[in-house]
Amino acid sequence: MAEDGTVTLYNNTAITDAKKSPFSIKSGLAQMLRGGTIVEASTISQAKLAEEAGACCVIITEPNRRGISCMPDPSIIKQIKRAVSIPAMARSRVGHFVEAQILERVGVDYIDENEVLAIADEDNFINKHNFRSPFICGCRNLGEALRRVREGAAMIRTQGDLLGTGNIVETVKNVRSVMSEIRILNNMDEDEVFAFSKKIAAPYDLVAQTKQMGRLPVVHFAAGGIVTPADAALMMQLGCDGVFVGSEVFSNCLDPYKRLRGIVEAVRHYNDPHVLVENSCGLEEEIAGLNVTE
Repeated sequence: MAEDGTVTLYNNTAITDAKKSPFSIKSGLAQMLRGGTIVEASTISQAKLAEEAGACCVIITEPNRRGISCMPDPSIIKQIKRAVSIPAMARSRVGHFVEAQILERVGVDYIDENEVLAIADEDNFINKHNFRSPFICGCRNLGEALRRVREGAAMIRTQGDLLGTGNIVETVKNVRSVMSEIRILNNMDEDEVFAFSKKIAAPYDLVAQTKQMGRLPVVHFAAGGIVTPADAALMMQLGCDGVFVGSEVFSNCLDPYKRLRGIVEAVRHYNDPHVLVENSCGLEEEIAGLNVTE
């Protein structure tokens, strides 16, 4: 295992020199978001509202895009970055390293290689060691998470609902899957780790490090269907380090600030029932417009 942590870098032309873009720096930047709420925003007003509500980062998306979904317009990224002081994140298509190059050049703080967008390469993910910016990647199980870390992901996002319906069932299922596999790994004999890493198709050194740490070796967030303070606290109590909140938090809502502020506070105080009660009051009308059957 490399001294730089979680990944081994090989000296060939395919991977950038570790001294130029060390993984330890990128994982440290991702650690800065731990315990926070990342909010999807498509306009300057939404980004400012997210900042006022206490979000640790905004993920910039383009409103009402027609046709193929891809990275947001760089001009929108520049406008929102000038308007807020918190870090900015933007999505690139899976495998589309040129989109990632453009986003890094524009100056985003984090790049999310996101399966919500159209997929550019069905077989190959971006080689994230070739970039200075920290990457976020999605997963549905432990093996997928560790494969993304091997590719250079500095944060893992356990993804659930992709449609923005407010349905949290897939997120809960996938987060529990990751956490249960980690618990199984923790109770294994050292000799069994080799077979387990082969079973989940993950690099042995990362599997061994996960067993040693008792958690994923990078920051772990949850995304999809998180629309209430209770949803956010559920993800945190299941073992996540923070949550992504989709654009549905701004939809059909009389007071999106109240709902968003409640989610931010629930992430910060997920084990305090008094805070959870206080931030859950009066939200019935705020979530009435969300319909998981649509």
